[in-house]
Amino acid sequence: MSNVARKLVPVLLTGAMLALAACSGGGDTPAEPAPPAENGEPAALPEKPESISYWSMWNEGETQQKVIAQAVKAWEEETGIKVDVEWQGRGVVQKLTPALNTNKVPDLVDAAYNKIAPILVTTGQAGSLQGAYDTEIDGKKVSELIPEKYLSGNTQLTLEDGTPWMLPYSISSEGVWFDAATHPDWSSAPPETWDDFITVLDELKTSDQAPLAIDGDIGGYNSAWFSSLMIGENGPGSVDNLITSEDGSAWDAPEVLEIAQRVESLASGGYFIPGYNASKFPAQQEAWGSGKAAMLFSGSWIPAETSTYVKDGFEFDSFPLPTNSEKKYARAEFVGYVTPAKAKNIEWASNLAASVLSIDIQNAYGTEAKSLPVRLDAEVSPELQSVVDHLEAADGIYAAFDGAIYPGYTDKVLFPINNDLVLGKISGEEFVAKMKAATVDYWKNQ
Repeated sequence: MSNVARKLVPVLLTGAMLALAACSGGGDTPAEPAPPAENGEPAALPEKPESISYWSMWNEGETQQKVIAQAVKAWEEETGIKVDVEWQGRGVVQKLTPALNTNKVPDLVDAAYNKIAPILVTTGQAGSLQGAYDTEIDGKKVSELIPEKYLSGNTQLTLEDGTPWMLPYSISSEGVWFDAATHPDWSSAPPETWDDFITVLDELKTSDQAPLAIDGDIGGYNSAWFSSLMIGENGPGSVDNLITSEDGSAWDAPEVLEIAQRVESLASGGYFIPGYNASKFPAQQEAWGSGKAAMLFSGSWIPAETSTYVKDGFEFDSFPLPTNSEKKYARAEFVGYVTPAKAKNIEWASNLAASVLSIDIQNAYGTEAKSLPVRLDAEVSPELQSVVDHLEAADGIYAAFDGAIYPGYTDKVLFPINNDLVLGKISGEEFVAKMKAATVDYWKNQ
């Protein structure tokens, strides 16, 4: 067993034991998941509390918040339990961290997978959401409503024993976004290989549009170029293999340098919009929306996030980031529910979480919030249909940065070095050498 495995197994086992404890006969949790009743409420829930607490990653007034608020209101009316919601915004994880060391943890939290996993899973503080998966909604168990490809493979929604620690209600994916009204040919015949992509970018350099918009001050956006290209060419797990290479040898593989040099070519070739390396988000995203750049490689949240400032007549569309691989992979990043192991009302919190997977709420999430619901049978806005098509057709899915939940790695190792690559400060060869050395140092200090 490698040192990485030795370091991670105790963490996973701790989380698994906590999750098992939450499903065992100890405490207030039933020994086995309660059978679902016809109304979707498990038949043997504990006595109703007057209220449960819920911290959300959404800000009041956001379209996603409005849909979730509808679900909360409906659940309150059905159960008679008051939900004390705090719309914490994106800082919810930072606020949760100190609360975990107290007896005042929320019963339910929603957050992005890559933000919450390092806080709950790697510290063994995740409670079990098995009750949510076993709850019946719209005539089926919740576990049957989530596509199998989201629950298997590299998605890491469960611990070693298979106990689920997160219930996703939404996903985010990514694509190369463009205005189909200006470039209708990309809707019908998008570039499919990397060479095709570069050819299109070269053609754009002779037009009045910059080929690619990017806000160079966002580490996650910059790093998506390397990680998504690496996974797209070499499959899910290929980035995780690099991250967990204690001696750094995985970074010596020729395919790693090839991907790094592709990213280098975007910076050195002048494909990024002028000023991207000295502006503040969302300046270049707004420039794309106004037509100053043709493409924007970013997440499926783009139609909702930019709809207020794109130019008149703008038609959102996207295509997958082109690769030369015969197999096609799609990013699926989860937003979902978790419950701390110390929560007092895990069973009822699980029931509320399950209710958000009802078809009415999922349809609203896809159309009103213009986000991707986790259910594939839910409706989505036309702007997102191309992303849904890619997800359905994909041979496999992956989480951003391969679902890396190694504390501090992305923020302290990957982002800073990758920023230098995207900003044109270092070459692809220098990037690989720096990442190899930094990865070795990272594991030495764990």
